[in-house]
Amino acid sequence: MAPAQRARHADAFQDWIKDGKHGDMTWLERDPERRSDPRIVLPGCQSVVVMAFNYHTGPHPPANYRIASYSWNRDYHDFITPKLRDLNLFLEQHGGTQRFYTDTGPVLERDFANEAGLGWNGKSTVQIHRGLGSWFFLADFLTTLALPVDQPENDRCGKCTACIDACPTRAITSPHSMDARRCISYLTIEHKGPIPLELRPLMGDRIYGCDDCLAICPWNRFAKVSQETRLHARETIFDHSLRDFLALTDQEFRTLFSKSPIKRSKRPRFLRNVCVALGNTGNHDDLPALRTAAQDPDPLIAEHAEWAMAEILRREAPQPD
Repeated sequence: MAPAQRARHADAFQDWIKDGKHGDMTWLERDPERRSDPRIVLPGCQSVVVMAFNYHTGPHPPANYRIASYSWNRDYHDFITPKLRDLNLFLEQHGGTQRFYTDTGPVLERDFANEAGLGWNGKSTVQIHRGLGSWFFLADFLTTLALPVDQPENDRCGKCTACIDACPTRAITSPHSMDARRCISYLTIEHKGPIPLELRPLMGDRIYGCDDCLAICPWNRFAKVSQETRLHARETIFDHSLRDFLALTDQEFRTLFSKSPIKRSKRPRFLRNVCVALGNTGNHDDLPALRTAAQDPDPLIAEHAEWAMAEILRREAPQPD
């Protein structure tokens, strides 16, 4: 539990927005002061209850691409939100009025996680916990109940810079500072337009999100695999090759990724990412699928398919003696 107050990093957050480092995520611009203070969101708010949900799913399944582990199967909102509703009923029975979120509301949740003793904000800007590592979701309750507060956790990153060193696109510009416009998770999920040319080669084989800064964290040696089987890898997704994805119609895309977080990105953005991965890792056998994709009515897919073909042809061209 944390006291309801203005978030410790509210000013830093607002400076981050002013610098444009949030990219296309324009909803973050709306009423930043409200996002910084839960008492504005919920009048009479006295406490913020912060919870963690372990989503560690073990090694990546065999595939010629990488997907962020939280999205290997079901959308986590589908089973976390009902748990929050149950807790809300319990708190209502004790006279509280609540608002609750799992990354869906105007709360600087990591600040309140820190204040509640639920780990610390790492140099990658990802929350880290001594027992869970960095593989967990955060959920927040704003409540009018005055609850006993916990002691804040100390920053335990020390001199380690593993996450900064591991970032493929150098999106972690300094300790505790992230430029979302360079982050592969942002580029493959939130960004709606073309991937910047200079960043495409750095994305490698990642087609939805990126776990590099999480996976490298030494604190993850304490992480346990989640018992929530609905998070474990869905075989029907990882049975596909990269070029298989390019053949998906819109209906086939929605069926394959039914109840998955990936479905929210929609077919054009997902196939854009697939084209970039093929441009980085594909070979001559992938060219027919890319030629078909280059004729797609959606210009986002077509342009990235053209780029991928050019990259493969350049890479496989005979080298002069």
